[in-house]
Amino acid sequence: MSLDRTQTFFHQYANDFDAIYGNQNGLIDSVINKLFRKSMWLRYEKSIEGCNPIEGKTVLDIGCGPGHYSITLAQRGAAKVTGIDFAEGMLKLATEHAQKVGVGDRCQFQVADFYQYPPEQTFDYVIVMGFMDYMPDAEKVVARVLSLTRNKAFFSFPAAGGILAWQRKLRYQKRCDLFLYTEPQLKQIFSHFPEATATIEPIARDFFVTLTRKEKAPRTATA
Repeated sequence: MSLDRTQTFFHQYANDFDAIYGNQNGLIDSVINKLFRKSMWLRYEKSIEGCNPIEGKTVLDIGCGPGHYSITLAQRGAAKVTGIDFAEGMLKLATEHAQKVGVGDRCQFQVADFYQYPPEQTFDYVIVMGFMDYMPDAEKVVARVLSLTRNKAFFSFPAAGGILAWQRKLRYQKRCDLFLYTEPQLKQIFSHFPEATATIEPIARDFFVTLTRKEKAPRTATA
C-alpha cells in the first residue's frame, strides 16, 4: 500500500474532483450524478445537517479536498474550520473558494499528515468524508479521530459488494489503493470504542457513520 501514490493521484485530480460539486454541464452529468455520485451528495447533506448547532463551533475537516464542507459550515456560522489534506492542489482550490465567498478569515487549510497533525485543542465536530476509502487501518484512524473530537465525528465508508463497488475497484486499481467495507465489519470496528456511540446508515454505495461521544457520568460524592 502506498499513500504516496494516493497523494499524487489526488493532487492531479483536484480540478476534476472540484467540478463534481459545481457541475453545470447539463443532462448527461445529471444522469451520471444520480447513478454514480448520489452517495457524495447524501453524505454532504448529512454531514452539514449533523453539525448542528454550528454557530460558534469548531470543525476539523480531514481530507478536506477543495473545501466544500468547510466553506459551507463557515458560511453557516462556524467560528473556525480547519481543513487538512495531503494534496496541495486540493488545498489551493479550497483557499481560493473560501476567499471568494468571504469566509477566508474563518477557514484554515493546510498540508498535513493526519496522524502527525498536532491540534491545539479538540474540535466540536470532525468530518471524515471520502477518506476511509484510502486508509488501510480503519481502527487506527477511528481512534485518532475520536481523540480529536469533543462532540461528534462523521465518516463515510465505501460499501463492498455489488456492481458499483466492483466497477470502482477496477477503475481505481491503477490509480491508488482502495478499501471497501461491509456493515458487519464496521460494527466490529466501532465496537472497540465504548466511549462513543456509532450509528451506521447505508446511503447509496456508502455507509454514513455518526460517532457521538457519550456524556461522562457525574462523579458522586463519597463519605
